[in-house]
Amino acid sequence: MIEPARDQVVISVNPQAGRKSSANRADELARLLRACGFGVEVLGDLGRVAERAGRLHGEGRLRVVVGVGGDGTAAELANRLHPGVPITLLPAGTSNLLARCLRWGRSVERVTETIRQGRTMHLDVGRAAGRVFLLMASCGFDAEVTRLVHLRRQRNRRGGHIGYLSYVKPILDCMRSYRYPEIRVEILEDAAGRALGSVSGRWVFAFNLPRYGWGLRIAPEASATDGVLELCTFRGGSFWQGLLYAAAVQCGGWHRRLRDFRLEQVRRIRVFASQPVPYQLDGDPAGWLPVEVDVLPGRVAVMVPAGSVC
Repeated sequence: MIEPARDQVVISVNPQAGRKSSANRADELARLLRACGFGVEVLGDLGRVAERAGRLHGEGRLRVVVGVGGDGTAAELANRLHPGVPITLLPAGTSNLLARCLRWGRSVERVTETIRQGRTMHLDVGRAAGRVFLLMASCGFDAEVTRLVHLRRQRNRRGGHIGYLSYVKPILDCMRSYRYPEIRVEILEDAAGRALGSVSGRWVFAFNLPRYGWGLRIAPEASATDGVLELCTFRGGSFWQGLLYAAAVQCGGWHRRLRDFRLEQVRRIRVFASQPVPYQLDGDPAGWLPVEVDVLPGRVAVMVPAGSVC
């Protein structure tokens, strides 16, 4: 039960997530929350959001920080806010994978009801080079596509929303140029705390939650409450093999029967390659291998609808 004294809500607006309606939706949510008796502040600067939320949380008055955006917005809040500060989303991104996993509705009415009647739960997060992620980390072809998508947005002076069509040209470019180098993963600690040596693949993923891309369930058993990450590797080194893997995933999990797929539950890994390979976290470029990845159990607090499970 959330204490009645926690009646202050901070809304964080990401102007690059969703389309031009993000600010309007934030204002509508603020109006509904004020009508329910909450104090509401709408802020666009993440530094100010973190400062104000930390102060209200320390005073025992903060109910939740609402991010208006997508998966990148949620990850940014998880990295900026103090542990224990609860977050929820008014989804306004492209994939909204986290919102789909946690049953956060897209409507302002649904989010208002979650803030009024929902509950707070603690989720595991992954961590790579000091930055936490909520959904997944990956390296290889998809991370290179992600890097190119964001590089194009940075070069565009107007910035702009990233939609599914934003990925078409980078995918075509990578089909022609990406070389699929071997990526090695040293399992420093598995679910039982053992070091298992190393595995390799051309496509490497570490999942905290089960959804990826447009909703693919590469690791359908991944859970953000079990204290482990699901390490998935595919050994095939071509775009067409990648399409085969995606089709197998889409067809009810047939990828798990493929000989060149491997899944391990891990707590800590080190990922490296003999040549430069990028990695991405929750759909945003994060750097280049090598990188060490681990899990932080219960690191982030989220407000979810009553009855939501993860």
